Amino acid sequence: MLKKILLAVFLLMLSLGQANAQLKIGKYAGEFMAIGVGGRANAMGGAYVAVANDVTAGYWNPAALARIDYPEISLMYSQNFGNLVNYNYASAALPYGDDMSFGLSIIRLGVDGIPDTRQALVDDANKGNVIYDIYSPNARIDPSRVKEFSNADWAFYFTFAKRHSDKLYYGANVKLIRRDIAEYSATGIGFDVGILYQPTGRLSLGANVQDITTTLVAWNTGTNELISPTAKTGIAYTFDFLYGKVTPAAGFDMRFENRRFASQMNIGPVSLDFRGGLEYSYNDILAVRMGYNDIKDFTVGAGVRLPKLNIDYSFAHFSGAKDDALGDSHKISLTLTLESPKFLRGSGK
Repeated sequence: MLKKILLAVFLLMLSLGQANAQLKIGKYAGEFMAIGVGGRANAMGGAYVAVANDVTAGYWNPAALARIDYPEISLMYSQNFGNLVNYNYASAALPYGDDMSFGLSIIRLGVDGIPDTRQALVDDANKGNVIYDIYSPNARIDPSRVKEFSNADWAFYFTFAKRHSDKLYYGANVKLIRRDIAEYSATGIGFDVGILYQPTGRLSLGANVQDITTTLVAWNTGTNELISPTAKTGIAYTFDFLYGKVTPAAGFDMRFENRRFASQMNIGPVSLDFRGGLEYSYNDILAVRMGYNDIKDFTVGAGVRLPKLNIDYSFAHFSGAKDDALGDSHKISLTLTLESPKFLRGSGK
């Protein structure tokens, strides 16, 4: 209860403070879209820009969505910070013709049931009238006046991808952003552009520039926030090993938000964060994974491939947490592939 009250105070002060400025660069304005989706990708530390070959590519690298050959649906549930923060994801993708794909991805980050005590402080000596002086000797909290609100951030990704050749893919996202906290709200629209180059069947190179035009998020308070571009690059290579396949992957996130203390390295306003991942897949049925993500945490996970269904899990311990109850992150995702001849890409010919 206390944690939610403190969180509510912080979020409300942040929103009210923004009302005093008309336009600003929001250093962490788009941070909820940087958490990462999919159990497989998160277990590999988010080093997935060049690895993506499923429906989650709509988030990691829109170009890679052209790799799918069947319609796919994915759902992810995430438990963060002692289940205080709910982070959920759903997506669907459809191959079209011989070389195109379309997809829709939805992300919601929310803190629900936050106590709102702004109208709950009353003067006990004056018929219980609402007051705002917490130092008044007659002040008390009236529980019947305590309401609840939610802080929810939404992002909707509309993805288009095309295979230019057997080696080159490109794609783009149009994304809609909606943010709500109590009676305050904001909307925005942004664009991502991705490219994937596969010179051999085993080597992949990828890049995804998110918010490429700088995304404007407009609040109903009159404040406008700008989300700066983020350039994600990646490389992955697959080789055979012990009745299975091993895929090491690596990548960098380049940001332009002057993150001097919250990044692994920086040169002036440009910061650079490394991601690394490793996956061993046995007979394309069982997989174990490990990684290192952009916030300096080690990740682990596993996956199982069933007929038409993939189940993937990832675990990370937030190294910056002093309270172990807030330090673990669990993500589990389900991916359903409509793997049937009638749904195969190009089967409509």
